[in-house]
Amino acid sequence: MNVGILGGGQLGRMLGWSGIPLGIRCRFLEPDPESPAQTVGEWVSGSYHDPEILGRFSHGLDVVTYEFENVPVEAAEFLANRRPLYPPPDALKVSQDRWIEKQFARDLLIDVPAFVSVGSRDDLDRGLKMLGYPAVLKTRRFGYDGRGQWLIRSDSEVDAAWSALNQTPAILEAFVPFDRELSLLAVRSQQGTVRCYSLVQNLHEGGILRQSIAPAPNVSPSLAKQAEDAAHAIMGRLSYVGVLAIEFFEVGGRLLFNEMAPRVHNSGHWSIEGAVTSQFENHLRAILGWELGETGNRGVAAMVNLIGTVPRVDEVLRIPHAHLHWYGKTPRPRRKLGHITVIAKDQVELQQRLGRLREIAASPRVPEPRHGAEIENTGTAS
Repeated sequence: MNVGILGGGQLGRMLGWSGIPLGIRCRFLEPDPESPAQTVGEWVSGSYHDPEILGRFSHGLDVVTYEFENVPVEAAEFLANRRPLYPPPDALKVSQDRWIEKQFARDLLIDVPAFVSVGSRDDLDRGLKMLGYPAVLKTRRFGYDGRGQWLIRSDSEVDAAWSALNQTPAILEAFVPFDRELSLLAVRSQQGTVRCYSLVQNLHEGGILRQSIAPAPNVSPSLAKQAEDAAHAIMGRLSYVGVLAIEFFEVGGRLLFNEMAPRVHNSGHWSIEGAVTSQFENHLRAILGWELGETGNRGVAAMVNLIGTVPRVDEVLRIPHAHLHWYGKTPRPRRKLGHITVIAKDQVELQQRLGRLREIAASPRVPEPRHGAEIENTGTAS
């Protein structure tokens, strides 16, 4: 089977890697010649806006998907007229605009933080009077890893936030004093079967995901049902096929929808070693019309992102059941260079191993850039 993937970052690389044992050949369309996925499949370098490039890319493919949500909708629609494309372009239209996304969730009776549209300074002032302080100003489009967001805590910070916005369409959201951040990864087949992974507890710093724990501790049946009901509602409305990630705030046992990503997701990387079937394999199974794999956990897992630098390989591999993934990127500040997944039999053992990993990470080194490195330690020493 031949799968086309729009985008060639680390998510594309992990999709391509997961397809190899299944006999799936991946072809990537990516304008950046140094992107990580080029080592695991055929590479087409070019613009997403060039019909000739899109036509060449799509030739001979069985299905097309994407690994980031800012794929131009026009490119997705162009390809969907030539080859099956999943998730559908409507999922991109919803997820690319925070205003549309929040309205979409609210229309499905999914709880969301209070929000208003901001198109002018008067809109911002009216919104702040309505929502009060603190509030979060967010661009409607192209915000990720904390970019395009400003926390406004008082009148004195309004001018700076408005200036930084630079007249970009935005929304203002009520600040949520959440107990924790959670995410749900779900997958839907072409036949409409939905399978959900366990809720994941996430830790962000500076707007970037730093750590995920799966399953999230202390999840009640009611909390899990809220998340899974939201996934079923969203996927059903969009006739969705593939993996969907939904990020939530938990507030007093209630989930508030934050955002969704119509693709495989950073908070699901733990599933490569920590689930019966990884999110990447299940995404490929779904878009190809194959039976979905089981989504149960193999013990408990934590995923730690490597931002800007990475620790020494040999030190990581001294930690039992530690799995190191390098993405082959040139190091720079705030860049995701790789991740480490640690597996354990319970939360106590997991926290012990994470403590050892934190000690190692305190003295990181920048590696020589390299591609295709997947290194693991499956030893049983404690």
